[in-house]
Amino acid sequence: MGRAYEVRKASIQKTGAAKSKLYSMYAREIYQAAKTGGVEMESNASLKRLVERAKKEQVPNDIIKRAIDKVNSGADESYNEARYELFGPAGSTVIVDCLTDNVNRSVSSIRAAVNKCHVKMGAVGSVAYQYDHLCIVGFKGLSADETLEQLITADINIDDIEEDNGLTIVYGEPKDLFEIKNAITNALPNVEFEMDEITMIPKDKITLSGEDLEIFKKLITMLEDIEDVQHVYHNVNL
Repeated sequence: MGRAYEVRKASIQKTGAAKSKLYSMYAREIYQAAKTGGVEMESNASLKRLVERAKKEQVPNDIIKRAIDKVNSGADESYNEARYELFGPAGSTVIVDCLTDNVNRSVSSIRAAVNKCHVKMGAVGSVAYQYDHLCIVGFKGLSADETLEQLITADINIDDIEEDNGLTIVYGEPKDLFEIKNAITNALPNVEFEMDEITMIPKDKITLSGEDLEIFKKLITMLEDIEDVQHVYHNVNL
C-alpha cells in the first residue's frame, strides 16, 4: 500500500490560451466518445464521465453541447490516438498522448519540442513498460477497509487502496473503472469523486536539479502547449 499519486494539475496559468487548450481538449474527447458510443449519456459511460470531468474543470456547457451536437448533425470528424515516448535529461522519461486529426502535424510538433530541449524520442514501448496503466478513483465518506469490503462483495479486483488526508484512493485496471465507481456509489449514493482518472503512473520517480530540472520543465511546458496533446505523464518529482 501507499502508492503515491499526484493529481494532474495544469502547469500553466488559466490564461486565455490555456483555457482555449483545455476547452479544445475536452471538445475532441467528448466528440470522439459520443461518436464511438452514442450521444445518450445514460448508455455511454465514457461520455458521461468526460462530461462530468469537463464540468468540474469549468468547461462551458455550450462547448460540451456543441461537441455532442456535431455527432447528431452527422459531422464526420476523425481523430486518432497517438502516443510518443521520450527520454529526458538525467534518467527522466515522458509519455505524451495525443488525440489528433493530423498525425503528421502532431509528430512534427513533438519533434520540435524534443529538438529544442535536446532530448530524445524513443521507440514504441521503450518508456511505457516503466509505468503502470491504472484507473484511479478518489472520494470521501468510506474508509479504505469499508471500501475494500464493498469491492470484494462486488467481486472487483484492485491493484491498491490507500487513505490520504481523509481521501480514500482506489487503484485498479482501467477496464474496471466504472464497476469500481458503481460499487462505491451503491454504498454511498451521494458520493462525489474527487479523482476519476485513467492514467500512467511511473513505477519509480526521480528528482532533478539545476540545469536538468530547467530543461525538463521547459520540455513539459512546450509539450502541454501543443494543441493535439491530451495528456503528459512523467517520472519526475516536481
